[in-house]
Amino acid sequence: MNGTLTTVDRWRAVAAATGTADRTAAEAGVRLAYRTAGLAAPERIVWADSPRAAVGILRELTDAGRSVRDEVRTRPWAEERRRVHDELGPRGWTALWTSTGARLWDPARTLADRIRSAVADDLAGTPVEAAAVRLLLLDAVLGQHDAAWLAAFDGRGDRLAGLAAVAEHAGWWWPYEKVAVVCERPVELHRDEAGRLDRGDGPALAFRDGFALYAWRGMAVEEEFLAGLGGLTPERIRAEENAELRRVMLEYYGYERYLDESGARPVDRDETGVLWRIELADDEDVVMVEVVNATPEPDGTFRTYWLRVPPGTATAREGVAWTFGFDAAAYEPVVQT
Repeated sequence: MNGTLTTVDRWRAVAAATGTADRTAAEAGVRLAYRTAGLAAPERIVWADSPRAAVGILRELTDAGRSVRDEVRTRPWAEERRRVHDELGPRGWTALWTSTGARLWDPARTLADRIRSAVADDLAGTPVEAAAVRLLLLDAVLGQHDAAWLAAFDGRGDRLAGLAAVAEHAGWWWPYEKVAVVCERPVELHRDEAGRLDRGDGPALAFRDGFALYAWRGMAVEEEFLAGLGGLTPERIRAEENAELRRVMLEYYGYERYLDESGARPVDRDETGVLWRIELADDEDVVMVEVVNATPEPDGTFRTYWLRVPPGTATAREGVAWTFGFDAAAYEPVVQT
């Protein structure tokens, strides 16, 4: 188990790695991946500062030859999976995947999908261009964002060693007969505790050429939107027509602050806490329960918590009970913490 944890942690770090690529090591990995696939090494290896820049380069190339992604990645990947599955059996394979790749799958794949969408939005002017860009993006070997699969196969043979080397030292890459285009890694990556892209004062993901993704708690937002969060007021929040953006504003501004500055009044109060309701146009109400921790802080003060509860909550007791998985009638706390 300790070995598995070490492997998962190592590949998690690869997936989240930022900073300048080790070009020498990555290029050696590219050549090894070609050699392992029975192909001659590419005549040229071209570097790009981001996936967007790489797609721009690929659209201009006229001498790259055909894509060899199937030979370099798809076939060895499938054959290794089949070999390990046959070696371990269905239960063994499921156990291996559950303890390795499954633990890395969602964050890496979600991030890859976000990058694809952003590149397509940036570069696709017409429907025909959009289709061409998306095809190029699907031709990419995801490098560090293939960490989930590479974690599952780690230490189980040499067929994927070239792919692993590129992933450990660079970003996405595109293998063609005569040319390989390889990306630098991001220079910045910011996530919340749930692994979602998240930053309130700049790009959540940024590359050296300025290509960037902006997000708040996983939700894609525009750079201009984030820049305006510092000057929020209750009036500005209420005036926002987009319900999702309004929720972002409320989270950033703080529910307690909004309630205080908007002149809100409590809906219900009892021994468990105070129920507050924020009515929002064209959206469900935001309902919060204010509770005070019964255990004092080291300085003797009592900390206040704000718990968001379902919009239909009618009493503070009902709201607090919901956070513990009970209905109001069954909730009888001996000690409230």
